[in-house]
Amino acid sequence: MDGPLPAGKLPASALERLLARFPRTDPAVLIGPRIGEDAAVVDVGDRYLVITTDPITFATDRIGWYAVHVNANDVATLGARPRWFFATLLLPEGRADAGMAEAIATDIAQACAVLGVTVCGGHTEITTGLDRPIVVGQMIGEVARDGLVRKDRLAPGDRVLLTHGAAIEGTALLARERREALAGLDEALLARAARLLVDPGISVVEAARVATSAGRVRAMHDPTEGGIASGLWELARAGGQGLRVAEDAIPILPETRGVCAALRLDPLRLLASGALLIAASPGEARKIAEALAACHIPVADVAEVVPAEEGIRIGGPGDYRALEPAERDEVARVFAPGP
Repeated sequence: MDGPLPAGKLPASALERLLARFPRTDPAVLIGPRIGEDAAVVDVGDRYLVITTDPITFATDRIGWYAVHVNANDVATLGARPRWFFATLLLPEGRADAGMAEAIATDIAQACAVLGVTVCGGHTEITTGLDRPIVVGQMIGEVARDGLVRKDRLAPGDRVLLTHGAAIEGTALLARERREALAGLDEALLARAARLLVDPGISVVEAARVATSAGRVRAMHDPTEGGIASGLWELARAGGQGLRVAEDAIPILPETRGVCAALRLDPLRLLASGALLIAASPGEARKIAEALAACHIPVADVAEVVPAEEGIRIGGPGDYRALEPAERDEVARVFAPGP
């Protein structure tokens, strides 16, 4: 892509070229930077450390809450327990006050308490050139050597399950941050949409724990920027396989449909934290789905893993089309309109 890039995640092709600059030279690094992987894995002898970092750049409300959960999700999808959190708070010059910093710190503390995570440190500063606060989080977790869930274990015939549904985070974010643009929607629906941030919430840590306890999980992925569409594509690419995605099987909440219809957005390409993709053999997938349902975690069977040469496709019988990652998350079109 020539010229300035739009707001949002770097396009997949550009990211792939960038990541090729970072060879994995230390044999202790089992998983390093590559497409479809959101965390690194380091062998420390008796266990593995799982390490990730992610910023919160679109939200202004509850950004400390977002920062903890989106980072914890990346750790949990590898089968690890999130344990230690670091945060860098960049506060806008001319707007920041002690109350802003305290509100963010309170959200971080509350989210960490929910997950049993310890805040270990970070950095806070007033930064020039910002119009809103930004939080960059780093989460470190650990997992036993035989408990690591790796995407490269995907195999043709595996089923892919999806918990909760599409665009939970994006729906909540837009209902909280762009309420004026949604003024035509029913107030009760908007209130429910805003509450999706905490009910069912954007954490997949418990869903990942239930899945790995119930059956042999081949791979997990937590779709975020670019939505469910990008998450499915990333899962397949990281696993070196293809996918057949049943588009009609992907759950979309009424609140998400309402918000997306009002703003003319594609719910499958909208921020999707709160959903978890779980791949397993058909028999194991059934056990995992039953365990999730028993814990009141909604789950749907949305795709089949196929050989790589069959590609990554979405649709229905007789009408499958190529599934490509989103060039730009739908929320970026709302927050930063442009070409």
